[in-house]
Amino acid sequence: MSDTCDLECRALSKSYDDFLAVKDVSFSVPKGTFFSILGPSGCGKTTLLRMIAGFQNPTGGDLLIKGKSMLNVPPNKRPVSMVFQHLALFPMMSIGANVGFGLRQRGDNKSDIKIQVDQVLERVGLGGVADRPVDSLSGGQKQRVAIARCMVLEPDVLLLDEPLGALDLKLREHMKVELKKLQSEFDTTFVYITHDQSEALVMSDQIAVMNQGRFEQIGTAKDLYYQPDTSFVAGFVGEANTYSAKVTHVAGSALQLVTEEGLQLRGVDAGDGLAQGDTARVFVRPEAIRLSRSDGDTANLANTGVGHVDSVLFNGANSQVMLRNHAAVGELSVALPQTAEFRDLTKGDQIHFGWEPDQTRCYKQVA
Repeated sequence: MSDTCDLECRALSKSYDDFLAVKDVSFSVPKGTFFSILGPSGCGKTTLLRMIAGFQNPTGGDLLIKGKSMLNVPPNKRPVSMVFQHLALFPMMSIGANVGFGLRQRGDNKSDIKIQVDQVLERVGLGGVADRPVDSLSGGQKQRVAIARCMVLEPDVLLLDEPLGALDLKLREHMKVELKKLQSEFDTTFVYITHDQSEALVMSDQIAVMNQGRFEQIGTAKDLYYQPDTSFVAGFVGEANTYSAKVTHVAGSALQLVTEEGLQLRGVDAGDGLAQGDTARVFVRPEAIRLSRSDGDTANLANTGVGHVDSVLFNGANSQVMLRNHAAVGELSVALPQTAEFRDLTKGDQIHFGWEPDQTRCYKQVA
């Protein structure tokens, strides 16, 4: 392991009787990285985080922080701190008392505690509020107090257990930016778990997508979005139109396919080694599809069709058009181009569509 690596897990496993919650997970987190573990409920991400924190013992493998094994090291002896979803702030204490709690438990000098508390509150943008009650703060400010309480202990790794889950949508969007700023400010390794792909994509340097106890892929947000390794990652990260199709011709990684509805497609093998006759799971991103009032603008594309507007889902810059073409692809979700040409689309309008072969990612369909 590199000296610049703060956290490393080697074939880490956790079982409960006959159920294997975490299965031979291996990864390393470089110093100063914002590392997210993204996955659906029940995939094992919380169990993994609790093993890193020391609240649960692995049944196999090893876990190292700064190159030192943490097996059998109790939570209070590990160089980590943890921010919980519900923050666990003490309502009867002042902001400063909350932030300094861990320092008092550690036995630090009282005057040193005050200096350190004031300094860390200043760094999280809450200078001068140490004497105020916690309940006088907004939800976002309480998040920063919870982080300050951890960071004042100068941990090597900060663990965050879905800390934005209890916030309303607008505050959650704001705190995604704030958390990334704080991580950069402290230059501390963050390990963040979430089921919300937007949180992971916006904040993370590296993301591990977890499914059924295993990591499906580790990479940057762009890696996972544009080059997903597996059909699970392709379907879980971002939005996609998904079809089942039979492979009719193979030329290297280039494929010809036909969907169950009879649409002829050209696509690319995502790495599963698809052969003629195989059934593929096909993914096409809504923003990869071009729209046109006539077939002139889409005629040169490999995958084309004509449909009718079934509905327009207006969401500002993220608006989508749902097209219906029963003879070809059934329902097709298309990102609405932000041009005046398509602003007045209404239900029933005829529209031409098309996309390039490299935007059709194909994986072997598992029965």
